[in-house]
Amino acid sequence: MNWSFDNTFARDMEGFYTSWQGAEVPQPAVLRLNEELARELGLDPEQLDSAEGAAALAGSHAPEGADPLAMVYAGHQFGGFSAQLGDGRALLLGEIVDSRGQRRDLHLKGSGRTPYSRGGDGKAVLGPVLREYLFGEAMHALGIPTTRALAAVTTGEAIVRDGKESGAVLARVAASHLRVGTFQYFAAQGESEKVRQLADYSIARHHPELAGQDDRYLGLFRAVRDAQAALVAQWLLVGFVHGVMNTDNMTISGETIDYGPCAFIDRYDPKAVFSSIDHQGRYAYGNQPMIAQWNLARLAETLIPLVDPDNHEAAIEVLGAELDVYREAYREHWLAGMRTKLGLASAQESDIDLVQGLLAVMGGGQGADYTRFFRALAELVRGDAESVRALFDEPGAFDAWLPAYQARLAQEDRTPGEMAESMDRANPLYIPRNHLVEEALDAARGGDMAPFDRLLEVLSDPFNEQPDAERYALGAPPDFGKHVTYCGT
Repeated sequence: MNWSFDNTFARDMEGFYTSWQGAEVPQPAVLRLNEELARELGLDPEQLDSAEGAAALAGSHAPEGADPLAMVYAGHQFGGFSAQLGDGRALLLGEIVDSRGQRRDLHLKGSGRTPYSRGGDGKAVLGPVLREYLFGEAMHALGIPTTRALAAVTTGEAIVRDGKESGAVLARVAASHLRVGTFQYFAAQGESEKVRQLADYSIARHHPELAGQDDRYLGLFRAVRDAQAALVAQWLLVGFVHGVMNTDNMTISGETIDYGPCAFIDRYDPKAVFSSIDHQGRYAYGNQPMIAQWNLARLAETLIPLVDPDNHEAAIEVLGAELDVYREAYREHWLAGMRTKLGLASAQESDIDLVQGLLAVMGGGQGADYTRFFRALAELVRGDAESVRALFDEPGAFDAWLPAYQARLAQEDRTPGEMAESMDRANPLYIPRNHLVEEALDAARGGDMAPFDRLLEVLSDPFNEQPDAERYALGAPPDFGKHVTYCGT
């Protein structure tokens, strides 16, 4: 099989990784394969689904042209700095230039111990692997930058977690696996030239237009800042909670990475937390924009010697000024997205008050489902107000907000039908509902993949109503209880 690897990180970045081989597993088998993505990468789905392909995707046997390695990085985890982390249960198998000429990492999670495992077994189990597969594909269908699953591979092993669970490996694809934590590792070692080498590699890979410019390192920071501002705005617009926004989980590329304790909100709640270990709510839904800025500040710290080697105080000042831009950049992305969700094509200064007024209504304990609300609001624009009012336990506060919204709609130069259609294109009908995700994963653990496949099918087309899919648009039943997520391994 021709994998067409071209491994620039392995060739050019010695000292940033350890060459490594995945662990042998007794019975690798491809459980689910993303055939569309395989073809996009120029790979043959039939060959990937073979015994040879399964062994490669499990990490047992490196395919021709691969140069497997474990990347080293550091990171702030829940605010505390860990000077050395790294790929403790993962391997970068290599890089593939896809059919559109884009360079993409092929990365394995759960492929065994590495020098950075820190006492762990380096393995993954089926539930978390399928969870990341599902969430990555759902986010892709929502139009949000993300890593994507190429395959979920079972290993034939029994892995001890809470009892014994089926071993599995996730083969995922990303624009790169360069993280804020990668920069932090070498900065913490005082290796400024390594930071410079990493920055130059990041520029060459993600922002080649900056190469050779005098202020290219400042330009790199601006590019990462803007990508993260746009990404986090998209998260909030669809109600996504990442759950573990450590600096080693923030990419330079601006893609969503590492779907561990993530979830989607049902009701609007800025304080929504799902992760079992986020006891202080650091990574709550409404805190995510602020945390992204905090993480970007950590990246800025590593770039100080590069921005102005002779005057660190001047570098701090200029990087601080660029960091301050983040807040407004995020706000512009988020407000533009909220306008679109509300059917507004034009912009007015008072729109922020309209939006904040709506969120105050939705966060007032009235029980309105965040995702269903915006779909129902399109029906109100079409003339049916009852479908959206029925979402509230007591619709009085919504009724009080509604005249301002209707007055704002009247200022748009479009018909109600045109506005409603644009809202349907912006507001998903289907998201990975927490109760449906758990239902699918529980069934998969028991050997039944049908609920997973059906949920994945529905989530692949989130904006269009699908036949026999009514239950996938509904919130959790009352007996589902409080949803708690875990950092899966």
